[in-house]
Amino acid sequence: MSCHSENGDTHGIPAKAPRLLDEVRRVLRVKHYSLRTEQIYVGWIRRFILANGKRHPRDMGAAELEAFLSRLAVRNQVAANTQNQALSALLFLYREVFGIELPWLEGVTRAKRPTRVPTVLSHEEVTRLLAHMDGRPRLLACLLYGAGLRLMEALRLRVKDVDFDRGEIIVRDGKGGKDRRTMLPRALAEPLRQELERSRQLHQADLREGFGATWLPFALARKYPSAPREFGWQYVFPAPRRAVDPRDGTERRHHFDDGMLTRALKKACRDAGIAKPVSAHTLRHSFATHLLESGSDIRTVQELLGHKDVSTTQIYTHVLNRGGHGVLSPLDR
Repeated sequence: MSCHSENGDTHGIPAKAPRLLDEVRRVLRVKHYSLRTEQIYVGWIRRFILANGKRHPRDMGAAELEAFLSRLAVRNQVAANTQNQALSALLFLYREVFGIELPWLEGVTRAKRPTRVPTVLSHEEVTRLLAHMDGRPRLLACLLYGAGLRLMEALRLRVKDVDFDRGEIIVRDGKGGKDRRTMLPRALAEPLRQELERSRQLHQADLREGFGATWLPFALARKYPSAPREFGWQYVFPAPRRAVDPRDGTERRHHFDDGMLTRALKKACRDAGIAKPVSAHTLRHSFATHLLESGSDIRTVQELLGHKDVSTTQIYTHVLNRGGHGVLSPLDR
């Protein structure tokens, strides 16, 4: 999409200036945003432009932005998180790409953020779910439940961050850009060793074919030129085939596709007769709840989950053994 005027000049920008969305992508990459965030932000900026008759965003401001966000909440009835996502994308456009500080958006109609408790599976339901899974999706599901990882934390896990001797997993650059340590379940030690051997064989085959350099974040590839080809930096769960990286056009092996796990979970849930809505994050919720049920300290669980504030972790106390708020009903006395 080009937002230049017919004479090739928009507000003094030279005709050869990069297209708007290409410039947005460039700034996102300079600031080390993930590819997923890049795709989401570019998508919202494109929607904003189309919703305003393809006008250039420089010709618009707070009024159009407020109207667009309010329309999402009122007419489209989007969730609060979706509206906040759109707001973040548009604020990034104006602040980081254009260098424009918008006034406080007081006129935005905010989507209501409902208070919900997380969906949690019982031990028996987890057992039934995993019994209807196999292969790499099952191993990933076990890791999400057994170590409390977020989906992308598991998929982006590097070989060097699995410590069998210490029985721990190091999560690099988790939510909020933080590193943390969590447990490596003993039951997964041998399956993970087998998965690493599979990853090693794929990596060696890539090297023989002239590939084998993985993607490294934050200019690490320039700082450590040999690191991208070292086995320790490869993904624990590599994709079965190489693909072209849209960020730089390089053919390399990415991590396992999250969509395959999502589909496997959905099928397993149906086959196991589980009526609850189950996602990858449900397994993380179940990890936290079951740890608290077994008597683990809430601060320990907070650290394992990587929560910034313990109040976030406290939401899991809603199902401690007896439902409600963990108290015994007078009917059961």
